[in-house]
Amino acid sequence: MKLIIAIVQDEDSTDVIEALTEENYRVTKLATTGGFLKSGNTTLMVGIEEEKVQSVINVVKEICKKRKEILVTPTTLGGSEGGYMQQYPVQISVGGATIFVLDVDQFIKI
Repeated sequence: MKLIIAIVQDEDSTDVIEALTEENYRVTKLATTGGFLKSGNTTLMVGIEEEKVQSVINVVKEICKKRKEILVTPTTLGGSEGGYMQQYPVQISVGGATIFVLDVDQFIKI
């Protein structure tokens, strides 16, 4: 038995959950927050037999594609806090998923 922990962007989470439940996988959803952009993400947990791990990973990979977004960051000109604030657009990569696969010693469903 394995436990898959997949951290996905909020905007991808609904599609991943729907795709996994259509494949008859049970999914637990946890609302979490990322550290880099302080944006919402979702942590999904799936308990699964070892031979089905790659199938779950493939579903997540299919939906959670990396994409480019423009983030506008304020920058102080003049070197002091009283300086003029200029906003610069910065292109960043978002999306994708972080997946952990863990061994499970015991699985109990009550």
